[in-house]
Amino acid sequence: MAVLEVIRNFFVPSASREITVIIPAPPTSYSVHPLTEKDLDELLRLNFRCFKDGENYTKKTFTYLLTQPNALCYKTITANNRIAGFLCVLVGENGTGHITTIGVAPEHRRRGLAERLLGHLDQALYDRGISSAVLEVRVTNTSAQNLYRACGFTVLQRLPAYYNDGEDGFMMVKPVNFSQAEAA
Repeated sequence: MAVLEVIRNFFVPSASREITVIIPAPPTSYSVHPLTEKDLDELLRLNFRCFKDGENYTKKTFTYLLTQPNALCYKTITANNRIAGFLCVLVGENGTGHITTIGVAPEHRRRGLAERLLGHLDQALYDRGISSAVLEVRVTNTSAQNLYRACGFTVLQRLPAYYNDGEDGFMMVKPVNFSQAEAA
C-alpha cells in the first residue's frame, strides 16, 4: 500500500489533495476599480487561489489582457486595498463582451462581489454601446451557473470537451440593455 501512495504522490502531489479550510475574511467594505499591470503579482496569486483545480491563467495571459485596448479589467478591493475579486473581458468587433475570467478570493465569497463586478461590467459595456456579454463555464460548476443565471445569462450551447481535462462547458450569453445597466 505504501508503494501505491509513493507512486500516486509522484503524479499528484499530496498538497493538491489536501482539504483546505477557508476562514472567512472579517467584514469590510468593497469598491470596484480598474485592474492594471501594477496589480499583476497580486492578481496572479489570487488567480491561483481562486482556481486551484481549474484553469489558471499565466502571467503572459494576464499581461496580454491588462494591456489590450479592447480589454476591460476590474478588481474589487477591500478597505485595506487588497484585491478580493477580479474580472477581465475582451470586447469584440461584433459588439460582444467576452468574459474571459472572473474570480473571488475564497475568504470573500458569498458577499455579492461577483454580482457587483458583473453589474459594474454591465454599465461599462452599456456605456461603450456593447450589445451582449458571453462567457464559458464548466457543466459541473452549478454554483457559478446559478450566479450567472441570476445576473441574466442563459445557456446558449454546450461545448463538448471544452476544458483541458476534457470536461464540457456551457456558453452562456446575456443582452446588455439600458434597464440592466441602470439596475447595476
